[in-house]
Amino acid sequence: MKLPKRAYTLEFKELAVKRVKDGQGVSAVCEELGLSDQMLRNWVKAAGEGRLNAPGTRMVTPEEMELSRLRTENLKLKR
Repeated sequence: MKLPKRAYTLEFKELAVKRVKDGQGVSAVCEELGLSDQMLRNWVKAAGEGRLNAPGTRMVTPEEMELSRLRTENLKLKR
């Protein structure tokens, strides 16, 4: 079964990028936050270019983010 696509708030993305810029390793941040390495690398690159929340990207509410996280966790537990 394929995991549902997760949505992340701008604040969550900024926090993850800040951790990397503060010297934490990408792999360590990804493991702690449950992200893929490539996703975080894309966010770091986008933040450096000033387009982390580029026009056309949908704003995600904290409630939607939590629902997405819970759905993913539920699928993992079913396995």
